[in-house]
Amino acid sequence: MTDEPQAGRRLGAIDPELEDRLIAERPMPAAGFRGALGRHLAANDPGWGPRPERLDYLVRGYLGVGAVLIVLGLSVATGVL
Repeated sequence: MTDEPQAGRRLGAIDPELEDRLIAERPMPAAGFRGALGRHLAANDPGWGPRPERLDYLVRGYLGVGAVLIVLGLSVATGVL
């Protein structure tokens, strides 16, 4: 996350004083609140758990089955099979 989320869209070309005032007066939570929020989010993380064992084999299997189905569909569509 950047300090200026829309860095490409600058107001300074139209009204530089307004842009400076908006940047200076931008509300920012206190450091204590940000730290407490970070700890709260980390403690209450649903933690979707670790990845399944042999995830790479599962992904390769699904990709292989998908490729076979595509080839089968193409062969049926072209009249080869």
